[in-house]
Amino acid sequence: MKAIVKITDNENKQEFTLPRFGICKIGRARDNDIVLNDRRVSRYHAHIKGTEDGFLIVDGYFVGEELRRSVNQVFVNGEQVYEKVLKDGDIIKIGGSILEFSLIAEEDLPEFEKVDFDDEPLGKTQFLISAKDIMEKHAGKLADEAISVEDEIKMLQRKAEILAMFYEMSKALSSVFDLKEIFAKATDLIFRATPAERVVALLFDEKAPDKTLYPIAVKLRDEKALLSGKVVVSRTVTQKVLREKVALLSQDVYADKELAGAESIVSQEIRSTICAPLITESEIHGVIYADRLNPFELFSKEDLELITAVAAQTAIVVETVKAHQKLAQEEIIRANYGRFMPEHVVQQILKDPNSFRLGGSNQVVTVLFADIRGFTSIAENENPERIVELLNRYFTAMSEVIFSYGGTLDKYIGDGLMAIFGAPKVSPSDATNAVKCAIAMQKRLLQLNRELEKFGYKPINIGIGLHTGIATVGYVGSERRSEYTAIGDTVNLAARLEDCASAGQILISEETAKACAESFYLIPHEPLRVRNRLKPVNLFEVKWK
Repeated sequence: MKAIVKITDNENKQEFTLPRFGICKIGRARDNDIVLNDRRVSRYHAHIKGTEDGFLIVDGYFVGEELRRSVNQVFVNGEQVYEKVLKDGDIIKIGGSILEFSLIAEEDLPEFEKVDFDDEPLGKTQFLISAKDIMEKHAGKLADEAISVEDEIKMLQRKAEILAMFYEMSKALSSVFDLKEIFAKATDLIFRATPAERVVALLFDEKAPDKTLYPIAVKLRDEKALLSGKVVVSRTVTQKVLREKVALLSQDVYADKELAGAESIVSQEIRSTICAPLITESEIHGVIYADRLNPFELFSKEDLELITAVAAQTAIVVETVKAHQKLAQEEIIRANYGRFMPEHVVQQILKDPNSFRLGGSNQVVTVLFADIRGFTSIAENENPERIVELLNRYFTAMSEVIFSYGGTLDKYIGDGLMAIFGAPKVSPSDATNAVKCAIAMQKRLLQLNRELEKFGYKPINIGIGLHTGIATVGYVGSERRSEYTAIGDTVNLAARLEDCASAGQILISEETAKACAESFYLIPHEPLRVRNRLKPVNLFEVKWK
């Protein structure tokens, strides 16, 4: 599925292809992906994010972890929105600019944009050259063979032309972050500098388990020359190039008995083929595949060298774009998860997103609730600004303690909070860490009260309750807003224990006490009768001072 945005603004009309997984920034500033020349548009007004569910438009942009909304808002189909998964045909209005969102299915693409692979055996080839050798030769590290003065002049003129084209390409790609546009410029240079009649750029699909190749760009010098409905690429050739990290030239394949039977070559009258890897020092991103149909104009060794050099330079730009997209994605992940998960958990999500089950799942967790005792009377005797300041200081201190013990901050509830231990990261010490966290919270509050006293606040006290059991953990909410949380009887019981805890108390259930890998000083309490439970809940108070 391909997504495009057609933009009509004050200056002109343009079309932009959205990255499948990544971020497209929209605004008045020149470093946006889509630049709108309209004073009613904020410098960084909105962004469109490619996700597994589709393309999400978001009003605003991130500054660190803060999402700043635009001044003049975003409208989709005449309705103001903050976040919305776009559908085919949606009309987006930003300032005075109109953006039309379109989804194009593969079957709706022009025939020449479709690429098939064959698996016919590879015949003998006349030239193989590594990308490293090509780049070294263009850098002057390899000596050329002795040639005549006349040939040397022609060669120098040819090199000057190629260098000019490379300079033009480098200049054009320096500010491009759209893969389609990158390969359009690369294929244009190949057509200008070689007799290639068809060029196909293939990238690895990093979302696919086997990293299959998919066409990012297909271009024909003369579209009428296409005899079949599709361009067929030899999988044998591409796999050899990727496996051996070499550029390959197969010359006059009709004369090559081993290739003469290949269906793709016979049906399309292919006479000469070049395939070069999109390779950098750290990674191979795909290949550029070019071929000739005219039996009287074959590829030369110089064509092989030039296409390989184009591929090498394009690969560097592709790697830069991917790094840019990865950083943008990491920024979003940090903004989303860093507010309620400890830093080491966020780092693990960035390193291996599949290591956590972030969908709905039933798992054993320890839930912690904490609440300020007598907060209503405190709020009645303070002005709202000081109450907000008090809560901010309190929540900041408690959140740091929760993160330090590996907990996940679920939510703030008025003057209370809820934390989870055992999701998304599970460890044998979850219950132990939860109890240690509760003790540390009570001790940290003593220090916080001394700090608050300097600002004229009276001391505050909290009650804490913990319970261990099975809960349903995952994202809960609507399409426009969801949160990572835990639900179920385990959560309800933990909240009930917190209600029973007096100022300075930590109450835990018998299940939490049994789950702890370390022993604590526990004082048994009278069993607690809870609605919808047949048996009373055995309680213990954790002695912490």
